[in-house]
Amino acid sequence: MIAVTLVLAGLASLVHVYIFWLESVAWMRPATRRVFGIASEEEARTTRALAFNQGFYNLFLATVTGVGIVLLLAGEDAPGAALIYAGCGSMALAALVLVAGSRAYASAAAKQGLAPLLAVLALTVAIV
Repeated sequence: MIAVTLVLAGLASLVHVYIFWLESVAWMRPATRRVFGIASEEEARTTRALAFNQGFYNLFLATVTGVGIVLLLAGEDAPGAALIYAGCGSMALAALVLVAGSRAYASAAAKQGLAPLLAVLALTVAIV
């Protein structure tokens, strides 16, 4: 089950690195604006600072989870598990907050929240 946890946590981290890229680096691109439903360049410009900040939150969650993966692989089970719980747990809860804000974001919430939720569940089964 640890292997399943590592794969799911790794996928969750990659998704959040990609979200970081979209929000903090590629926010003004038309393709990115379409992904987030930002119709105009003016609206993207207005929300750019917020997206930039939010993108870094996603990167930090991915980093915490990535360090947890490395620690688990190195045999540091307790700190590795703690960091995976912190990173993936926060990712899953953020997905819940996203869908709670608007049902229109249910698909996005599922894409960013399912792998971390499953990683948390797999880790819990593995260590219990």
